[in-house]
Amino acid sequence: MPIVREETPEDHEAITNLNRLAFGGNEEAELVDRLRNTTLVVVSIIAVEGTEIVGHILFSDLPIEIEQGVIDAVSLTAMSVSPKCQRQGIGSALVRKGLDICRERGKSIVVVLGHPQHYPRFGFSAELAKNLFGPFSGDAWMALGLKKGALDNVKWTVQYPEAFGVLNH
Repeated sequence: MPIVREETPEDHEAITNLNRLAFGGNEEAELVDRLRNTTLVVVSIIAVEGTEIVGHILFSDLPIEIEQGVIDAVSLTAMSVSPKCQRQGIGSALVRKGLDICRERGKSIVVVLGHPQHYPRFGFSAELAKNLFGPFSGDAWMALGLKKGALDNVKWTVQYPEAFGVLNH
């Protein structure tokens, strides 16, 4: 299993190349770069096999507005695994380690726009996201509470920061 560690500036070019390879284009790589140029990155970790970066995951701040103020939530923004290393548990290891670090850093909620067959194994649920209003909905829009009761019985508005380039409602 690869070594999982936080990224360093020396890793940025390899992460950009990995994102391009894994997603077949520039969109995810550019999003990661835009977030790095802000103060929004909460966790950015990589999986390294030998000297090669074979996986990356990034969690970023995602303000959720409620009547009493703003909740300290994060978005699982980007996850990539080298195509030659997929289905070997690298992505799962990155998600689990990233969620642990988010908990350690005091975050209470994580949202993701991702594959409904993949993320529920980590506790993400479209049902938990049904009261989070923003630019996304449906089975791919999922949430996970990192603190007990974090998503209980409240309707909240999710405002993606400008770096995401998405339309907020």
